[in-house]
Amino acid sequence: MKAIKLKSEVGFSKTDGTFLPVMERFYTIQGEGQFSGNAAYFIRLAGCDVGCSWCDVKESWTISDEQWFSVESIIDELTSCKADIVVITGGEPAMYDLTALTKAIHKIGKRTHIETSGAYEIMGDWDWITLSPKKFKNPLLSSLKIANELKVVVLNNHDFFWAKDNAQYVSDTCKLLLQPEWEKRALIMPKIVDFVKDNPTWQASLQTHKYLNVP
Repeated sequence: MKAIKLKSEVGFSKTDGTFLPVMERFYTIQGEGQFSGNAAYFIRLAGCDVGCSWCDVKESWTISDEQWFSVESIIDELTSCKADIVVITGGEPAMYDLTALTKAIHKIGKRTHIETSGAYEIMGDWDWITLSPKKFKNPLLSSLKIANELKVVVLNNHDFFWAKDNAQYVSDTCKLLLQPEWEKRALIMPKIVDFVKDNPTWQASLQTHKYLNVP
C-alpha cells in the first residue's frame, strides 16, 4: 500500500483527519482490559509527546513523511478483516481528529476502540475509550469524563494514589483497572492484589499478549 505524503502536516500538528500517520497495522487478539482475548485489528498511529519512560513502543514517538495514509486507504485493508473490533492506539492517537476514520470504520460495520493517555481532547465516534493516564502529561478532565475504562499502569507505590485521584473524575460505569508495569510485574502484582482486595471497585489487569507472545 502506497503512503500518501503530506509534508505540510508532518509533525505533531492536528490535521483535518483525512490523512493520518500510521506506524503499523496488525491483526491479533486484544491483550489488555475489558476486551482481553477478543480478536482485534490494531492501527498504531505515529506521534507522541507524552514521553513515558517505560514505553515499550518508543519508535512510535516520531513521524516520517512515508507514514501518512489517507483514511480511504486505511479502510481498504480493513474490509477483509474478520474482527469486529478496530483498536486505534499509538503513540498518542488523540493528537489527531479521528472523526473521519471512526465514521469510516462504522460504515463497514465494525466497532471503534481507542487507547489513549487522555492528554488531548478525544475526537471521533467511539464505542469504547480506554484511558491510561500518565504522570508525564496529565489527562484532560473532558477525557476522563468520557472514559469507558480507566487503566492505570503501576510502577511504584505512588501510582496507587495517582489511580485514585484520576478515578474521582470518571463515570460510575467506568471500569477501573490496575496493570503492573511489565518489567516490575513480579514486584508490583502482589501489591495490586492487596489493593484490589481493599478496594474491590478496582480490577487487576494483565498484558496477556506478552505472556502468550503475540503482537
